[in-house]
Amino acid sequence: MAMVSTYCPQFSGLRRSCPKLDNSQSQSFVQHINSQLRLSSSPKPCRAVLAMAGSGKFFVGGNWKCNGTNESITKLVSDLNSSTLESDVDVVVAPPFVYLDQVKASLTDRIEVSAQNSWIGKGGAFTGEISVEQLKDIGCKWVILGHSERRHIIGEDDQFIGKKAAYALNEGLGVIACIGELLEEREAGKTFDVCFQQLKAFADVVPSWDNIVIAYEPVWAIGTGKVATPQQAQEVHEAVRDWLKKNVSEEVASKTRIIYGGSVNGGNCADLAKEEDIDGFLVGGASLKGPEFATIINSVTSKKVAA
Repeated sequence: MAMVSTYCPQFSGLRRSCPKLDNSQSQSFVQHINSQLRLSSSPKPCRAVLAMAGSGKFFVGGNWKCNGTNESITKLVSDLNSSTLESDVDVVVAPPFVYLDQVKASLTDRIEVSAQNSWIGKGGAFTGEISVEQLKDIGCKWVILGHSERRHIIGEDDQFIGKKAAYALNEGLGVIACIGELLEEREAGKTFDVCFQQLKAFADVVPSWDNIVIAYEPVWAIGTGKVATPQQAQEVHEAVRDWLKKNVSEEVASKTRIIYGGSVNGGNCADLAKEEDIDGFLVGGASLKGPEFATIINSVTSKKVAA
């Protein structure tokens, strides 16, 4: 399959140590993660159930980034409006700020609208920023925060991102909270360290996890054509869920959706979706193509294990 040729299987070491989140629990948590990671790909018994470790509804977001024109976005919205989408999926798209109102006014109510960023507090003399209050005023329901392009190009740090998330949640917006490691961090075995540190910055300040979706996006896979194998993605997703169970609560670990992003497309989404801790996707380039984005949304059917 073409998908296999784009995988990046040479990365296997994910961690060497756990970040010191809690001195009294750090060592036991490392042992817990090591004992729980499912690294084999041995087949599971066939069951007529959903292959999901969490209890949340499948979630697919489309991050349009800094792309589009009036013409192309009108066409994309038209394609999405005419698509047949599975009912058991929450779908969100995040257009550029200047097109938010246009998309909200013309897109089917079946798909919610998200912003790609928001300011850390109430609006005011902050040139170039967009406030949560403004986003709510035009009908946005979600905001993407902590994306690697904001972290590594704009320079936003973990604490700043956490505070933005806390403010958005307090004001009633849902947050798609992005985490993920750089290539050199993965090669150094620091994947878990990085992801747990980024998670902790959210956990330290958010008022609740009810309206948070975690998006694991390995930076080396974003827009590169390299995709984490289903097993690589599952390994990190499972570790994230275990971190939530250990550091927040078992209920939050079960309810919080953990979605994957990083060169997801119509050709690889089905295999990724089969992994039980992958609760959906945050899609970049493929979300700019209506039919392909619909295919990714409908990959929820791959969650169903054949009877």
